[in-house]
Amino acid sequence: MTNYLLAGGGTAGHVNPLLALAQEIKADSAENRIFALGTKEGLEVKLIPAAGLELLIIDRLPFPRKLSVDAVRFPFKFWRAVKTCQQYIREHHIEVVVGFGGYASAPAYLAARRESVPVVVHEANALPGWANKLGSRFAKVSAVAFHNTALKNAIFTGMPLRRELFSKSAFDSGTQSGIDIGSSSKITASRKKAREKFGLDPDTVTLLVVGGSLGAKKINDTIVDSRNVLQAAGVQVLHICGAKSELVDFSEKGYVRLSYCDDMRLAIQASDLAISRAGASTVSEFSALGLPAVFVPYPVGNGEQQKNTLDLLAVGGAQVVLDKDFNKDYVSETLIPLISNSKKLIQMSNAAKSIGVTDAAKRLLTLIKGVL
Repeated sequence: MTNYLLAGGGTAGHVNPLLALAQEIKADSAENRIFALGTKEGLEVKLIPAAGLELLIIDRLPFPRKLSVDAVRFPFKFWRAVKTCQQYIREHHIEVVVGFGGYASAPAYLAARRESVPVVVHEANALPGWANKLGSRFAKVSAVAFHNTALKNAIFTGMPLRRELFSKSAFDSGTQSGIDIGSSSKITASRKKAREKFGLDPDTVTLLVVGGSLGAKKINDTIVDSRNVLQAAGVQVLHICGAKSELVDFSEKGYVRLSYCDDMRLAIQASDLAISRAGASTVSEFSALGLPAVFVPYPVGNGEQQKNTLDLLAVGGAQVVLDKDFNKDYVSETLIPLISNSKKLIQMSNAAKSIGVTDAAKRLLTLIKGVL
């Protein structure tokens, strides 16, 4: 039996790999005890308890970017969070701390060091965040999801993905992952049934649009404006706009819009091509399951989303369009010809699968067990 503290939270990009590793740890031994560290403000507040894990709370501590009252107070609040993490480590007899970045990770890393508990870092993005840069300085091992991640002495494991993405449903075709994207130009029975589950036509080419949990306004607005153009081209749309989007659930012939989808595996199975931001989890899920994609990287920040796509772009498994260029003209002049080219989609699907990793959680757990 081993007591694990998994630190992450804030966004789906931090929480989802944490949950995927937790699944692998439980599968490895039912006697293992898992605690998750997060804040009251992140997605972990709902997702961690829903997964049957105990959530340990610390204050949300965004790193100050400029001189202010909060910047002056930050060191005191940060070290208070470190001490709280030390108490958790002692109270629950934690034997290893695994961090995924985000607000909770940095205090956990330093607390583990002070308590002489080994640290393992997993960096989801190609461009590491400051918390994982800090943790990697004294971590026993650092793992990365992309080959081009600039983290010293990192080991490539891929992105830990939830097991349900690869589980078989009652109507799967018998392929290894249960997903038959790009296998041929023929629409298989499993894909037809997946489309029917969403109220889509089983025989029509399907575009998956993912706005992300926060709702990508440019992507959402462009697709809404292009609905008639897509329908005229014989393309139907499954549009997951995001829970925080201003758009509401809606359905009409050739277009189904959901604010949230609790079965992304089914959505992927139903689709021929995806439009999405380039978050690390999304890029990894699409490549692991072989879904061709056009990524529209988030234009604000440090450019990490563009870097997340480089491995896929190198093998031809995806395409990228800048946020400023993703408009109705792009849809009609570039997107529709692409999704109408079944041969090209098959090539992209096979290329994506060639670098996709389906056992990253197991690889990461092997590294963790190696430091115990």
